[in-house]
Amino acid sequence: MEHNHSHEQHPDHAHHAAEDHARHVPEPAVDHAAHGAAEQHTEHQHSHGAHTDHTGHEIMFRNRFWVCLILTIPVLLFSPMIQEWFGFSMPTFTGSDLIGPVFAIAIFAYGGLPFLQMAVPEVQNRKPGMMTLISLAITVAFAYSLFAAVTGSSMGFFWEMATLIDIMLLGHWLEMRSVRQASGALNELAKLMPDTAERVTENGATEEVHVADLRTGDVILVRPGASIPADGEIIEGHSDLNEAMITGESQPVEKDEGDSVIAGTINGDGSLRVRVSATGDKTALAGIMRLVEQAQSSKSDTQILADKAAGWLFYIALAVAAITAVAWTAAIGWELEVLERVVTVLVIACPHALGLAIPLVVAISTSIGARNGILVRDRLALEEARQIDTVIFDKTGTLTEGRFGVVSMIAAEGWQEDQALALALAVEGDSEHPIARGIRQKAEESGVKPVAITDFEAIKGRGIKATYEGKAVHVGGPRMLELLALELTGDIDRFGQQANDNAQTVVYLIVDNQVVAAFALADVVRSESKQAVQRLHEMGMEVAMLTGDSQPVAEAVARELGIDTVFAEVLPEHKDQKVAELQAQGKKVAMVGDGVNDAPALTRADIGIAIGSGTDVAIESAGIILVRSNPLDVVKIFELSHATYRKMIQNLIWATGYNVIALPLAAGILAPVGFILSPAVGAVLMSLSTIVVAINAQLLRRTALAGQPA
Repeated sequence: MEHNHSHEQHPDHAHHAAEDHARHVPEPAVDHAAHGAAEQHTEHQHSHGAHTDHTGHEIMFRNRFWVCLILTIPVLLFSPMIQEWFGFSMPTFTGSDLIGPVFAIAIFAYGGLPFLQMAVPEVQNRKPGMMTLISLAITVAFAYSLFAAVTGSSMGFFWEMATLIDIMLLGHWLEMRSVRQASGALNELAKLMPDTAERVTENGATEEVHVADLRTGDVILVRPGASIPADGEIIEGHSDLNEAMITGESQPVEKDEGDSVIAGTINGDGSLRVRVSATGDKTALAGIMRLVEQAQSSKSDTQILADKAAGWLFYIALAVAAITAVAWTAAIGWELEVLERVVTVLVIACPHALGLAIPLVVAISTSIGARNGILVRDRLALEEARQIDTVIFDKTGTLTEGRFGVVSMIAAEGWQEDQALALALAVEGDSEHPIARGIRQKAEESGVKPVAITDFEAIKGRGIKATYEGKAVHVGGPRMLELLALELTGDIDRFGQQANDNAQTVVYLIVDNQVVAAFALADVVRSESKQAVQRLHEMGMEVAMLTGDSQPVAEAVARELGIDTVFAEVLPEHKDQKVAELQAQGKKVAMVGDGVNDAPALTRADIGIAIGSGTDVAIESAGIILVRSNPLDVVKIFELSHATYRKMIQNLIWATGYNVIALPLAAGILAPVGFILSPAVGAVLMSLSTIVVAINAQLLRRTALAGQPA
């Protein structure tokens, strides 16, 4: 690996620049090929699933909750049961007895309709869940109350139906707010493509055209720092291209005439003329977009715990209601009291608390996560984190900082490190080469200032030459040593060999043909990475690393961090396949990444975790986002998942446990001894269950993650 300001760069330096570019690329026009794919994906996701995917329904549930809550007030005030219970009465006037029923009908039609609609797929799929249970309760309560109102009975359940609808609307509003996600990965990928391109005309001039207007065979001009608008072949020019966001390789790739370029990658400091070979959906970027779409559409349709509990409760309620009807009919014959018993069973079988048991915990755990640097976009991702047994990390920008830095240095006898660093800093000057940036960063951290030099000269493919106090100074790698016919000896030779073993780039400082210092540069490993890997091992998880970098670079990082498995030189489609292979072995896989090239793998994994400083597409492809670029926060996710799951189980037990008592009592099991559960007492039990669930969910706030207060 040589030190050449125009050509060769270290494998790990470019990722950060790629991220910055991806963040700041202007919003593309909507008519290139990617937009259609994004729209297709969004349509697919919104149509997938009845209850488990309410994306976009948050505002609907919120509006219906507030409207129904207001409409419930007159229903409660004019309910004979509520008046008797609390010992008050409302003014009577012509039609006053219709106020409760009229408002209740409005509540049923406006607030209950969404639940009835969402119950249809559950019934069609023969998988009754929360929607079926809610629909059963409110429909039975509504029908019986309407019957009671027509027959003049005071035993209607209008107030029960109204409050049940209110609570369920509130629960689903909280749920939608906590799990809302945009699924914009395809749009974020599309942003890598520039809007326009400079097409070279037959007379050699250039004209600005929209990318969609490019055709195979067109010649385009790509200026320094610009994005490549289409796949193609260089016919004129020389430059380094940053392909990290597409291939995953953090080393800028040197490109000459005849080399191919990939749409969406970033040109370096050279001007290129490129003959277009692929546009639109035939480009490599479009291929990655298809991978993301396929991975997203292949996710399993997992039911939440509350749905499963509601499904069992649905069958239990029907069974108890049937037994109640048979037993009471056999005992007293068919009378109105039999119908009242059956209706009571069916209504109280749907506890208000069950509708809040999961959403409350999700909302609180989401809040706790946010305060600990964890943003939860997908509820299921947090729920499933407790089942993860394999964590895959992207290397550059995740386990490492994504910047090329001096990790060690050595000075020859008679030279001080600061003295050598000051001279190297002066020679590197204002170069934007990653080696120069790494040396400048080291000098800044050490408080070193540059010395004065003259006669600066770049030696192509070798390094840099300058003059300091009349002495010739060279900075470069092994090829500079070859040029000067120098041989390494002693400590500096051993230093260079050790650096090479660790896949680090070595740069030498040479004064008057004497090697006076050596610098080892590499992607800087985050200080928290080793501790994060250790903590995950303590939790019984395997840790793997996926990277587009070379095998030696990847293995060096893995040795330093204690990582179990290394997948190096992996292209985006292979990253996706590696995750799928591990899943095929029965492993539950979490993927941690930050780049566009990680998007398919992030989406394919059981849970995708994006480092917050990463590109937007990685964030849009992940279920969980880490605000800080701290691998230790990955550990917090699993701790929070376990704590959240415990609270969910506890709440489901509390929310459904009262049915163990209430259902038999509502059925009249104690009728022989003179006790029959009235709807009012059933409502009290229901309310108590809701209160207990709410308090228990709040106790989750006391959870501490990774040694930090929640």
